[in-house]
Amino acid sequence: MAVGHGYPAAGGGRGQMRAADADRDRAVSFLSTAYTEGRLAKDEYDARLESALSARTYADLDRIVTDLPGARVGPVPLRGPAPTNGLAIASLACGIAQFAFGPLPTIPAIVLGHMARHQIKRTGEQGAGMALAGLLLGWAGFALGVLAILVLTVVVVAHGAPVHARAVFPGPPPPPAAPAP
Repeated sequence: MAVGHGYPAAGGGRGQMRAADADRDRAVSFLSTAYTEGRLAKDEYDARLESALSARTYADLDRIVTDLPGARVGPVPLRGPAPTNGLAIASLACGIAQFAFGPLPTIPAIVLGHMARHQIKRTGEQGAGMALAGLLLGWAGFALGVLAILVLTVVVVAHGAPVHARAVFPGPPPPPAAPAP
């Protein structure tokens, strides 16, 4: 004879599998709902509640809630952690790689970081911190690159090109210009 959610009441099988605390909590929730809806009297609710809290197997829980609408106690589905977004990993890798390879991975770190954050919002994957770190490293590398170019430009303009030309081509100074007739 099957009890509730297709678990056999007698013998081995899944009906004799041990129930977890989460399963007992679900049964208690069903009983509480049935009591508030007026489907159970107070004494019957108390008796079933005590039985639910001391139940050891799924079959025990099913016997308690099987006559209630929509109340079948099955195993709680196990869900593993959400996968980590691949673009977030790539963004962080590019952000870190710019320390070894210079500015080459800067733009990919920024682009991949933005794409990863968009996907994470849509899919609920893990990796938001990695995407943000990749973005921050990418933008920091970009800002340092722009700052280096500006500093180099200021140095070149401040010293003037002739100074560098003399440093590159050392030799005697050019002869003075002839006086005009």
